[in-house]
Amino acid sequence: MHNPIITSLLDTDAYKINMQQAVFHHYPDVHVTADFYCRSDEDLSYLCEQVVDHVHHLATLRFREDELSYLDSLGLYQADFLAFLSGFQFDPDQVTVGIEDGQLAIHIAGPWHEVILWEVPLLAIICELRNRACYPHHTVNDALTRLDDKLAHLPKDGFADGFQLVDFGTRRRFSREVHQAVVTRLHDVYPPLKGTSNVWLAKQLGLPPVGTQAHEWFQAHQQLAGQLADSQQLALQVWLQEYPDSLGIALTDCINMDAFLQDFDRSLCHAFSGLRHDSGNPIAWGEKAIAHYREHGIDPKDKTLVFSDSLTLAKAVHIYQYFADKATTSFGIGTQLTCDLPNVKTLNVVIKLTTCQGKPVAKISDEPNKAICKDEAHLSALKAAFKLPD
Repeated sequence: MHNPIITSLLDTDAYKINMQQAVFHHYPDVHVTADFYCRSDEDLSYLCEQVVDHVHHLATLRFREDELSYLDSLGLYQADFLAFLSGFQFDPDQVTVGIEDGQLAIHIAGPWHEVILWEVPLLAIICELRNRACYPHHTVNDALTRLDDKLAHLPKDGFADGFQLVDFGTRRRFSREVHQAVVTRLHDVYPPLKGTSNVWLAKQLGLPPVGTQAHEWFQAHQQLAGQLADSQQLALQVWLQEYPDSLGIALTDCINMDAFLQDFDRSLCHAFSGLRHDSGNPIAWGEKAIAHYREHGIDPKDKTLVFSDSLTLAKAVHIYQYFADKATTSFGIGTQLTCDLPNVKTLNVVIKLTTCQGKPVAKISDEPNKAICKDEAHLSALKAAFKLPD
């Protein structure tokens, strides 16, 4: 197709491939559905036909030999999974694109280990198509000028010694070109950049690809555990089976932080290398994490607290300075790195799991407007299982 947005299957986030291997090994016969949600007050229905074209283009892509060799070199992936990826291709029949209630609607259904890779490229496609339409005259230089200005205003006195930044900007980037330019500039001039979630950019720039698991990992286990109350612990234990010595950052807010910590016992505290914040007040979350580690006799500085919720560089600096003497921290910044251009309104879009094995799943979160569930009965049962207020 003319001017495709995604040209490599590595142009995705590392956590997707990491989860895909775990699903491939532990849940090869599990089927799921996922749906697109636009949280912004913006009509995207005009993109429908273009999205369909890009879905069919995605189905023409394959992992190339050099890409498979790169994945093999990371030491995370087993031979059977790499063999599976060598024959992997997207199935466009798994994706239904249309218009519902005047808005772009996307529904994905199929085996979990295949469906799992659709989310990131689809969101990147939607964002870039929308930005092409709304901001046709914005350039890569606009993004780099804005980035340079932000870097110039950051603290200089020893700040960079402990600050760790990771690019998390694939899904809602302004464009592929802007994403590559921004991460390349950071790589060239900003030592606190320690990695990127984008596997293709990691390969190109020699950066570590960073990411573990996302909400869908915990959501699916709501229907894979015998009891709802056991779902988080099962998700964590299976993750350790797949990655006993690596990828040890656990996401905490599929239900909420308090419910997570109830399940995050002494053994899990020691087994995982840290926690990731993705909703709610970051300072309050960090204090809870620190208190929990101390309660179990663990020095919080021996673990890593990863913050990744709607961060700007300035907000990340503030959080870093608050916790500098209390815990080791890292910061994943997405939209405000890769879609920060003058007079550009960012787009808040997500694709979330809605069912697993034909039964509903939910994300509750530490922030009410991030909650997602299509089944009130399941939501009520989940709240009861984790003793949450109605």
